This record gives sequence, structure tokens and C-alpha cells, in this order.
Amino acid sequence: MSAAARFYLLYGDDDLALAEALAHLLAGVRDDPDAALNLDEFDGDEASVPAVLNAVKSFPFMAERRIVVVRGLVARLTRKGAGEADKKDLERLIEVIPTLPAWARLILVERDSLRKDSRLVKAATDHEFARCQAFIAPEDSTDWILRRARSHYQAEIDSQAAAALASVTGSDLRRADNELLKLVLYVNHSRPIQERDVALLTPYLAEASVFEMIDAIAAGRGKTALTLLSLALDQDLSDPGFGLFALITQQFRRLLLLRDHLDSGGSAAKNDVATLLNIKPYPAEKLLKQVRQFKLHDLEHIYRRLQQTDQAMKIGRIRPRLALELFVASVTT
Repeated sequence: MSAAARFYLLYGDDDLALAEALAHLLAGVRDDPDAALNLDEFDGDEASVPAVLNAVKSFPFMAERRIVVVRGLVARLTRKGAGEADKKDLERLIEVIPTLPAWARLILVERDSLRKDSRLVKAATDHEFARCQAFIAPEDSTDWILRRARSHYQAEIDSQAAAALASVTGSDLRRADNELLKLVLYVNHSRPIQERDVALLTPYLAEASVFEMIDAIAAGRGKTALTLLSLALDQDLSDPGFGLFALITQQFRRLLLLRDHLDSGGSAAKNDVATLLNIKPYPAEKLLKQVRQFKLHDLEHIYRRLQQTDQAMKIGRIRPRLALELFVASVTT
């Protein structure tokens, strides 16, 4: 962003990139006592537009710039049901952009997406003294994780591991970055990060264990399935088994839906399956491999057993751990 800009509009749901862009604009300001005297930060839920404009137009004290950061002001002024006063304040904000003094730096930070055809976005895009940048989190963060590992941490992560991490963190890139940093420190640049590392260090372990357990169930390997069940239960001692049961039920429900979809002539493309099941392409690809091991009537039988087990647990007839062990035993014999 050009240093000549006096008005900045930063918005979007990519909280990490937005925070880094703001930090770049404020580089050195918070650490310099004199510069900090010319930095004002406002909560947009409470700040008035006149107070914000008065602050940014004030002549800087022993510095070249007066910087004002306002978070959430546009969301408040444009919220559903906004009154006439808010609409007038928004118009005033738009009108003041070309009149800001040379020393002014007004930075509006919005955590949500804004319409590209809104007057404020257009003003921030078209005016020579304004800058507008959108930070939109991708629906599938796999590619972002691959790029982030290389560019930010000078580390390598294989594509399967990146997809597994993306399935854990979703569109929360700040969380994805935190988990990625843990993985980078764990392998210590000695080798690429692999899927087994993601399973070891992130909540992906429970999901990975369920995949392996279902593979064992499909092959009739009851002992292996029970061992995996025990490992998954021991991973989180705060969960007596209800959380794991929900994961297993969710997985078999997806397999049942997918088997019925494929048997009816539905598409086997992973992106189509991801859309059908409302999941990411990576777990969809794994489900496509797993569903080949089951016939529809087998999955219907297993799902009925899960419903019976769920009812027994809910009325307190049986403890979750024992219920899960009996379920595994019943579908592998």
C-alpha cells in the first residue's frame, strides 16, 4: 500500500491477513513513544464519526503523521435497521476522504465482507488518496497452508498433510497458522510435515482414528477396531465416549448417503461428493475410497445398530464406552 494514502479500508473474514496488513501499516508506531502520541484507536460500536474525524484531522505532535484506527465502524453504520443519523454519518465519512490533510492516516478495519458496489468501497477504490483491500478466507485452505509453510516458515508440508490440517481448521486461518507453527517446530525442518504429524499434534487424531476404525470394521478385523476405539477414547479423558460416538455416527451416515448416491448412478468426482455431503474435498476423497468396502445393506444394518446404541446410551441403560465396544463387536463378527 502506498505511503501517500490517507484513507485505508481493510475488510474481510481472513482475520490473519487483515491483522498482518494492519501491523504493516503500524510498523514501529506502537514501539515509538513519540509516534504513539499520534495514534488513536477506536471501537466502532461506540465511537462517533465526528470524534473520529476530529482525531484524525488534529495536527500531529512532534511527528509527521496522525494515525487513527477504527474497528467495526462501517458494520455499525450499515447494519440492518440503521437510522438516519447512521446514514448521514456514513455519507460524511465518504465525503471527507478527499479532504483529509496530508498528515492524516485514517484506517477502517472491518471483520466482515463488504459489498463491492457500496459507495464507501467505491470511494476507497477510486480516490487517489484512498486504498481498499479485501482479505477473504478461502473455502478450502489447503493451498493457503502449502504456501504459508513455504513463504512464512520456510518449511515443507506434503499435500495430504495440508489437506488434513485444512479439514481440522476450516476457514479459520489464524487457527490454521497456529497449528502449522506447532507442526513446523515439531519436525524442526528435518523433513516435510506429513499426515501422521497432523494426526499426532492436532484434533485430527480422533477423525483419523475413526477412519482407520471403520476400515477395520469393513475388513472384519474386530480386535484392531477395538484397539483403535480404545486409543481414541483414551485421547480425550474428558469425553466418556459421546463425542467419539457422534463422530462414528456422522461417518457412517456419510458413507450410507454416499453408497446410496453412487448406487443410484451419482457422480464419483470428489468435488461433487464434497458438495453432496457438505464437506471438504479431502475427506470426500477418503470417503470415496472407504465406501468401496461396503454394500448398501451392510451400511443400513450398521446404521440401525448405531441408532439402537444411541437410544440405549441416552436412557442410561449402558455406559458410552461399553456401548461403543459392544457396537464394534456386533458389526465385526
